[in-house]
Amino acid sequence: QEYRSLRNTFVLGVGRQHTLAYTPLCRKMYSFGLGGNGQLGLRTTSNRKSPATIKGPWTSEQCCIVKTIYAGGDQSFAHYWTSNVRTPNSQRHICTLSEEVVQKWHAYSGRLPLDVYNEIELVFSSASCLNGSFLARSNPDHYSTSGKCSGVDMNAARLLFDRLIQPDHPEISQLIAACLEKNLIHKLPSSPPDIEALRLYLTLPECPLFRDRSNFVTITIPFAKSVISLKDPPLKVLGNWWSRFEPQVFQHLVELYKEVVVYLLQMHKVGIPQVEQRIFSCFLDTSLQLLEFLHMVNEKSGQIIQYDKFYIHELDNLIDIRNDYVMWIQRQIYPMGHDGLVTLCRYPFVFDAQAKTTLLQTDAVLQMQMAVDQAQMQNFSSMFSPAVESVNPCLILIVRRENIVGDTMEVLRKSKNVDYKKPLKVIFVGEEAVDAGGVRKEFFLLIMKELLDPKYGMFRYFEDSRLIWFSHKTFEDIDLFNLIGVICGLAIYNLTIVELNFPVALYKKLLKRNPTLDDLKELMPDVGRSLQHLLDYTEDDLEEIFCLNFTITEEHYGATEVLELVSNGENINVTKSNRQEFVDAYVDYVFNRAVAPLFECFYAGFHKVCGGKVLELFQPNELQAMVIGNTNYDWTELEKYWADHPTIRLFWEVFHELPLEKKKQFLLFLTGSDRIPILGMKSLKLVIQPTRGGEHYLPVAHTCFNLLDLPKYTSLEILRNKLLQAIDHNQGFNLA
Repeated sequence: QEYRSLRNTFVLGVGRQHTLAYTPLCRKMYSFGLGGNGQLGLRTTSNRKSPATIKGPWTSEQCCIVKTIYAGGDQSFAHYWTSNVRTPNSQRHICTLSEEVVQKWHAYSGRLPLDVYNEIELVFSSASCLNGSFLARSNPDHYSTSGKCSGVDMNAARLLFDRLIQPDHPEISQLIAACLEKNLIHKLPSSPPDIEALRLYLTLPECPLFRDRSNFVTITIPFAKSVISLKDPPLKVLGNWWSRFEPQVFQHLVELYKEVVVYLLQMHKVGIPQVEQRIFSCFLDTSLQLLEFLHMVNEKSGQIIQYDKFYIHELDNLIDIRNDYVMWIQRQIYPMGHDGLVTLCRYPFVFDAQAKTTLLQTDAVLQMQMAVDQAQMQNFSSMFSPAVESVNPCLILIVRRENIVGDTMEVLRKSKNVDYKKPLKVIFVGEEAVDAGGVRKEFFLLIMKELLDPKYGMFRYFEDSRLIWFSHKTFEDIDLFNLIGVICGLAIYNLTIVELNFPVALYKKLLKRNPTLDDLKELMPDVGRSLQHLLDYTEDDLEEIFCLNFTITEEHYGATEVLELVSNGENINVTKSNRQEFVDAYVDYVFNRAVAPLFECFYAGFHKVCGGKVLELFQPNELQAMVIGNTNYDWTELEKYWADHPTIRLFWEVFHELPLEKKKQFLLFLTGSDRIPILGMKSLKLVIQPTRGGEHYLPVAHTCFNLLDLPKYTSLEILRNKLLQAIDHNQGFNLA
């Protein structure tokens, strides 16, 4: 214990040939070295090779604080002060924050007495005092702090800091802010002497001063700098502690530094003159790096808070997202060294759905423009050389409804990879529609419906989850999986949602991340729950109860097949010691081994279109929403954008009485898809316009423009019948 106390030395004095050290945690002073003139304070003139304890008032129960030690040639002095207030806990030997101390400080208003001033200055200039505060009652022995347990009561820290920082005591707030800025934060070491010295990194951000914008530059950002400057071992410990935070406490910290980022960007946008570009970039990068570390902690912990809690929704109004992406891409291709500029794309977790869509659109425009430019250059060359074939700036798909898969494969086989980056135009043979978006939407709907048809046996449907996964016993051409990957990529680049009900595991694999047991629970809920039960089982009779070995049983076309998960798996029983390996092997088999060749084809097709840096910016769930849209229906969002008209009022009376399936069918009739884009209902920009046609006409959907022509029906019954008749026969495009 005394050795540990020495490692937590608070005040040190080094003389000519002797040394004094004061350890506030134990309230002891030590001396060693030459003592021929009595300079060691031991009342002898002998020398000491090892530290010896010096008796003094600092060992009493009185609140005695050693301020400074002076060790000269042959003399030594200790400068200390005492207070008549005893510490509230006799086990504590340093001045710490407590309810009693805060009440004592609040007893004064205006100019603070010298002893209170000194006490506040001491506590908020001393890492030891703050680290000794807010210890959890369940962990009174602070030496039991470990890499997994901080021993800190975060709720007590927040409540006490809130009590301390009050508007009617500005002199206390100002003094604390000055101490944190000048005496504490910038002196925090990158390698603390002990694990206990990390506790203040948890508690300090709970101080309301950190959330005062006037302190962002002087306190909040320097604190972030001290965190990211920590060496790897202490930073790992801090991450472990943060990973055990309650969600609301963790989010509190995330929100703090999101606010700092917004503040910096707002300040930069209005051009605050005193903030130089270099300093601004440094501040911004520091804050984002801390958020990045918190995001990493969140992901490794299985998401303490949802990933979208890191979104900074104000970014769309504060930065040019398109320019930021272009700059980020340029730096990937042509590294510019340390030019001081920060690209937000380095920290993609802060981008929300709106920003991610903008990034995807920007990448699509860049890719398509490159393809179009290349085509135009080739066309220009063909004017002077008949041997050079003219190239269309669009990818044209001319298909027959009755052979949509075969025709599409034929066109795509003849296309080069660069063609996939071009804007997609679809023509259905024998139909007159001009593709302004609606024909393309129906093409995706029809081809995915065909490819997912059970007659091909390409995918296995799971009734419990209503999701699909690759069927490795299919007899179809493996190139069809490549086609589905291409179609999926084309849908993303052309901002069209498709019906592709894969689990999130697919999108993890597209982003080169490994699926987990949670993904198996999503796809196969019963199997996932059983495996979790196996992992959670605590009794010693696991082998007898579960009777498992390293095999998996599957049924295909009425035949049962037993497959080994590992070599000789049939002879390896699942035990308490190897059950995690069994679960890992099970998950790996379902998502990787069993479907490897099929997924490789899908992956290759997808990356023909969507391969590129932009995918690095997406979370798996975000990529899924870009592909299949979502079902967060808000029908009132549609209604409020349309004009008030008697016929339209009738329409809404009918519409709101329809069951959900009919409402989705109407959405399909009007937009070409029964799902909504990642940006929500409002992004559809649907319009209803009353027409002069008689009541015997059906409503007409201009799917290309999300526009509905609604005849002026005079009764609810007629409108209901005509609407249902229209949406039940919604295939085919003609000029209205």
